[in-house]
Amino acid sequence: MSPKIIELEDLSDRCEKLRSAGKKIVATNGCFDLLHVGHVRYLQAARPLGDLLVVGLNGDGSIHELKGAGRPITTQGDRAEILAALACVDLVTIFPQLRATEFIAAVKPAIYVKGGDYSSETLDEEECAVLKEIGTDIRLIPFEKGYSTSRLIERICKNNS
Repeated sequence: MSPKIIELEDLSDRCEKLRSAGKKIVATNGCFDLLHVGHVRYLQAARPLGDLLVVGLNGDGSIHELKGAGRPITTQGDRAEILAALACVDLVTIFPQLRATEFIAAVKPAIYVKGGDYSSETLDEEECAVLKEIGTDIRLIPFEKGYSTSRLIERICKNNS
């Protein structure tokens, strides 16, 4: 397993040490079920906003709840390993909860990034409350049109029928 992949229980201490060393932490989270170029561009755009990028990865159970039957396509361990292999990603943590509130509270990022398919109105209220309490700057990265895991799955299924 990659040294970039750390347990949620260890994340708070690790991030506290990084902040104490003067590091500006950028965080994001998501399912990243089938990694595609839209994901890669998004993560590459997020990384230069700080000194390191921490990615919270939805666990398998939460993806099933969020996305429905047949998801995730790729297991959480595989997804974490793929994300950790990217040069722009510094740390990856799998969180089992439906929402990223515990992940955000553990990281206490200076900057929290979401894709442009979100807006300040569509961000989760609980997550926003934690971000506001921490004093985190929320940034939206422009959405890469034409890239979607759901659309990719549809294309695969259509081509195999």
